[in-house]
Amino acid sequence: MSTIPRTIKNIWRAGFMDSVKQLATLGDTKAGTFVGTDKYGNKYFQNDEEELPLRTRWVRYKNFYGDAAEIEPQWHAWMSYAIDTPPSQSVIPNTGYEKWGHNIGYNPTQTRGAYKPYSTVKPKISAWEPKVAARGEAQ
Repeated sequence: MSTIPRTIKNIWRAGFMDSVKQLATLGDTKAGTFVGTDKYGNKYFQNDEEELPLRTRWVRYKNFYGDAAEIEPQWHAWMSYAIDTPPSQSVIPNTGYEKWGHNIGYNPTQTRGAYKPYSTVKPKISAWEPKVAARGEAQ
């Protein structure tokens, strides 16, 4: 969470509507320089002057409910401070992530499309089922 003067300063720098979107998605107001965009439309920003350490880089997802699974590996390395040069300014060629056929879509966790494993092994413990004997006729 930020202080009130810092929040007011960021609202002034980023604009009112952008700050409202940031409060809805990030929970904080941030203002910084635009670093680049990945092929999925996510935008990456950086501010080394006024942010706390390890909170100087952030992503604004293309859709409102963004997910960390929607970040490309090169940008993920930059976001986690593994590399200092953003992929948009890097001279290192692509790692070949696309040739594996991975298509980053939405994350289906907690939805009907989530993976549900099943077992083909007979369970070691079986539930007890009572056996009801037929009642005899009255004598």
